[in-house]
Amino acid sequence: MDKNINSKTKIIVGVPNEDIIEENMVAATPASVSQLIKIGLDVIIEQGAGEKSGFSDKKYEESGASIVKTRKDIFSKANIVIQVNPPANDAHTKESSLNLLKNEQVIIGFLNPLIELSNMTELASKGVTSLAMELIPRITRAQNMDALSSMANLAGYKSVILAANHLPHIFPLMMTASGTIRPAKVLVLGAGVAGLQAIATAKRLGAIVYGYDIRPIVKEQVESLGARFLETTPDEAADTATEDGYAQSMSEDFYSKQRELLTNIAKEIDVIIATAAIPGKKAPVLINKEMVELMPDGSVIIDLAAANGGNCELTKENEIINEHNVTIIGTTKIQSTVPKDASQMYSQNITNIILEIIKDGNINIDMENPIISNIIITKDGNVINSRIQQLIEDAKQ
Repeated sequence: MDKNINSKTKIIVGVPNEDIIEENMVAATPASVSQLIKIGLDVIIEQGAGEKSGFSDKKYEESGASIVKTRKDIFSKANIVIQVNPPANDAHTKESSLNLLKNEQVIIGFLNPLIELSNMTELASKGVTSLAMELIPRITRAQNMDALSSMANLAGYKSVILAANHLPHIFPLMMTASGTIRPAKVLVLGAGVAGLQAIATAKRLGAIVYGYDIRPIVKEQVESLGARFLETTPDEAADTATEDGYAQSMSEDFYSKQRELLTNIAKEIDVIIATAAIPGKKAPVLINKEMVELMPDGSVIIDLAAANGGNCELTKENEIINEHNVTIIGTTKIQSTVPKDASQMYSQNITNIILEIIKDGNINIDMENPIISNIIITKDGNVINSRIQQLIEDAKQ
């Protein structure tokens, strides 16, 4: 077991205001502050950090936190900094959070380590210990720390609500004296956490729902929610999923069959919720221009993979566009539109990580802990995560 900090003074957890203008979440809530204080930590909150999530400075103070005025106060005083987004240029001051981090400080949050390799190298050079929430292993013991699943649940739900707001007709079947309104048809691409929640939400709203995923193993889950599972016969010798449960890349013959299947059904679909993603890679394009042209007038596509290029060929990140009379929404922060619940879930995930590294009032980075060893990126001046090390080496070539 390695002890990074062994101090007689209390460990301080710092919570800065998020530095992305469109981010409404915060990494700690008054409830999570109470938990941290109960285990002997001090908590400092940047002034106004929780306002957009519905948590006032007064509520934080009532939970035992101290309010500080500036971002610099957080980084200068905190032993552990917890954030939602990776350290980056502050949207208002243009000052990089990376410049504020210091030796032996611990940062925990979504760090985007598979993409922002230069940031990982810089964190290492500063002697920062960094823990990436994206890399929480899919094991039973880590379920209460799995922030990706927490955010995906909210994203799947909210994507259907967003689609319903933009669709020019209602989701359920309605039989009235004025005539019968047919139910909307919804196709959900990807049956991970977000996709399954989208399927469940669309069914609750009364739509006819179809689910598609290249992994046959999820068929039972899709059908248990009342949706019809669309199947493309995979290569017999191919494994369709990674060890972490994500979809694998497949052969060109498979993708040809996939395009044929989705093209045929696109003609009758009112809403497509696209959730397919491969961590660290560009999102697979499942909806091409031709498919969009075939969709009924007024149809809606919600592309939850927009941050990684999008599942739709026409998606534009963080924009709402209309192509061939189809509304295409490339949302990247959809969970942030329900910031109170998102912050509550995320703060609990991150609090559970802190509970893993605090022992007897000190910070202990135990590399024999399978959760910590999986999510740690930098420590003692080095990038120590083997996966990130390999990506950095590949980038040099």
